Amino acid sequence: MLFRTLLIAAIIIVFYSLAKWQKLSVELSLLAATIGGALAGSIFSSPPPAEIPRHLVEGSFTYLDVILVFFTATLFITIIQKSGGVDFAVRRTVVRFYRARFLALFLLMVIVLIPGALTGAGSVSLLVVGTPVALALKGLGVEEEKIPAILFILAGLAAAAPPVNIWAMVLCAGTAIPYVGFELPLGLPVIILGTLTVVILGRRKGADEIDSFLEKITPHPGMNWLRLLLPFLVFFGLVLAYRVYPFNFPVLGLPLEFLIASLVALVLSPVRLNLIKVASETVSKLLPLLAIMVIVGMLQQILSASGVKGLISYSVLIIPLGLLFCLLPVIIPVSEGVLTYGGAAIIGIPLVWYLNSLGYHATIVISGLSLLWPLGDGLPPTALIGRLSVMVSGYQGKYWQFLKETWVPWLIITATGMLMIIFSAKLKFLVTG
Repeated sequence: MLFRTLLIAAIIIVFYSLAKWQKLSVELSLLAATIGGALAGSIFSSPPPAEIPRHLVEGSFTYLDVILVFFTATLFITIIQKSGGVDFAVRRTVVRFYRARFLALFLLMVIVLIPGALTGAGSVSLLVVGTPVALALKGLGVEEEKIPAILFILAGLAAAAPPVNIWAMVLCAGTAIPYVGFELPLGLPVIILGTLTVVILGRRKGADEIDSFLEKITPHPGMNWLRLLLPFLVFFGLVLAYRVYPFNFPVLGLPLEFLIASLVALVLSPVRLNLIKVASETVSKLLPLLAIMVIVGMLQQILSASGVKGLISYSVLIIPLGLLFCLLPVIIPVSEGVLTYGGAAIIGIPLVWYLNSLGYHATIVISGLSLLWPLGDGLPPTALIGRLSVMVSGYQGKYWQFLKETWVPWLIITATGMLMIIFSAKLKFLVTG
């Protein structure tokens, strides 16, 4: 049985490697690995050939709730962007606080964090606010190499921030842990680490270019703070309502809450927007991420049915705990760089089971791991957030040169994530709900 499972695992790796060798996307490479694993498993009737279609269809719906959150949250942020809210917020922030440098950098950090926190995707933060924030940082005199480094770290932290953290959702779905209580374990580290990042990397190296920045950022004249903030107040009001009044207010769920907030933003927009067109553009923009979630669910189902998932779990269990902690700062980012969210399903789920069985607090462990995974989005072959950071900032230098600029925040984030995992039992007071 061990030889059979190892053979299936090897075939999955070979199919993925061949697909990447043919320069296929991560989504298609994972799909090839899934099909290869299903065919290899069917030879040994694990799963039986007749059961393969059922497993593939069943697995494709594993993360349906996450996909709905992805879409509705990004629709909401896209409406805010197209209505001129992003340009308005960035311009007003810089104009009001550029003389108080720390406040300007801190507020720009918050602007970058919000889209990723609401959608669970750091790439959305970069696509929505990356360019205006990059211009603002340049206007504040930040060094050219530091600008994409700041955007990369902040976009990764945005993806890890509550209320939507895809890695945590994947781990919770795979380990039957409720996705609740992550507000403080994720929120506090993200704010502190984001602040340290802008302080360390955002030091002034050249002359301010405020006038040039103001010329490039021109929000719609009809946009104001009420139009911008009211949709956010509606969303957070709906999120808090059923927690404050649990027996008097229905649990609407994040997708419906985002959809209601999107309609409010659409009504308040000073720009006339076509909802169907905006929704269509949102789906096109999210298609790679949505495909990843569908295929990861299929792969996870095939891994379970073929026994490979159990083999991975066993492999994690037999690693000495000290060695495991030494390897995690490498394994976790590399798994993200190779498999994106698939790393959470394949490696993260058995890891959380193992640590939870030893008395480590699962919610804090998941939060600590969620700080490590975004770092892998700067590593090849995917490097999704890293490549987007370079693109939206207009950086013309070498990719590895920009990535080297992130080493201090990278080490601080790694240390924070590992300390949260190791001392999770002592940090359980942070868990709410």
